[in-house]
Amino acid sequence: MEYFIEQALTYTECLNKIRMKYGDRYTILYHKNIRMGGFLGLFAKDGVEVTGFTSNNIIKNVNSLALSGASPPGPIGTQVFTSPAPVEPRKPLDFEEEKKKVIAAANRGDPTLQMVLSEVRTLKEKIEANAVGGSSSEEHPTLGRIEEILTLNDFSPPYCQNILDRIKREFSLDALNKYEAVQDRVLEWIGESIILYKEDKFQRRPRIMALVGPTGVGKTTTIAKLAAIFGIGNSGRRPLSVRMITTDAFRIGAKAQIEAYGNIMALPVSYVEDYDDLKKTIAQYSDGVDMILVDTIGKSPRDAVKLGEMKQLLDACGTQAELYLAVAATTKSSDLKEILRQFEPFNYRSVIITKLDETIRVGNVISALSERGKSISYITDGQKVPSNIQKATIVRFLINLEGFHVNRAQIEGRFPSDEAEQIQWR
Repeated sequence: MEYFIEQALTYTECLNKIRMKYGDRYTILYHKNIRMGGFLGLFAKDGVEVTGFTSNNIIKNVNSLALSGASPPGPIGTQVFTSPAPVEPRKPLDFEEEKKKVIAAANRGDPTLQMVLSEVRTLKEKIEANAVGGSSSEEHPTLGRIEEILTLNDFSPPYCQNILDRIKREFSLDALNKYEAVQDRVLEWIGESIILYKEDKFQRRPRIMALVGPTGVGKTTTIAKLAAIFGIGNSGRRPLSVRMITTDAFRIGAKAQIEAYGNIMALPVSYVEDYDDLKKTIAQYSDGVDMILVDTIGKSPRDAVKLGEMKQLLDACGTQAELYLAVAATTKSSDLKEILRQFEPFNYRSVIITKLDETIRVGNVISALSERGKSISYITDGQKVPSNIQKATIVRFLINLEGFHVNRAQIEGRFPSDEAEQIQWR
């Protein structure tokens, strides 16, 4: 007895191949649908795999349905055994009985069957491995290189997997061999995942902007930079009447720091301690002031009580106030996600990324904001006021990616920077 496995695109093709090899000396044990061909799981086709065995004592009836291309028979074919006595028609073999025979033969050490079962086990292990992500050693070299670069730039594992899955869906095997074209497309996908904040074109007076965020991300310096941009004027924009308010009057050096910025720019600075004080100060600035910038005390995202107190305080700014969350580019991806989540009750409009000059990797920022669907309004990249602040652009993030060959002219054409429109006051 010899066991065999044949594969073809259809059941009929499998039977034809078996007949060419074994004539009518075969018995079909079972058949199943499989995926055939392709490369590393890509571009495979649907097919059929037939398992059976041969014997000199068995004559297999020709199945006319299979020859005609009709639907294939059941898993076990019909057998007729030769005998000196008149041959009586036999019932189809019982599948469970045949399975027991196969297992018994394996236990007796049939080398052919042992090889078949070993191959089946190996195939099963590969299928299970692919179901949980597969092995990177079996991937196309281009996929491996892209994964390495994404990891190098601190993109989160889910973000990396989404990129790799999209490559597999959209690139043929031949196209994967052109690495530069693939990495250019990946750059575009990364750029498309970055959301830029669009400011309202029409603003009421006074426009109120408040910054919240963890301790040490540079909120006070960012407030001073924003005050300089709007209070001093640039790019043809007229200087606005700006006021600064801080709730951080108790941290050592905080009051002196913001006072120094106010004196340099000749902008008034006020200090408030509670809800009533903040509401009263804003009311005093309602007439003749274009913009009010509110600095807050840094809070740990894990301190829910303190966050709640600050939320109540900032309610004094009114429903028209714009809240922005400041986070440092140096924060690791998992912590960024937690910060974005914990500050969600503040209904912040957008995110300001600080300390971009202190890191060479921005994948953590891009992936965390993309996964939470948050936009970026400004970025800061140094301590100088006001030069080290600018409106966020997609190009700025893409050119900061490490390991990619960046064609700046190409990405600037793909993601042009919008010139800041003049704010219309009403």
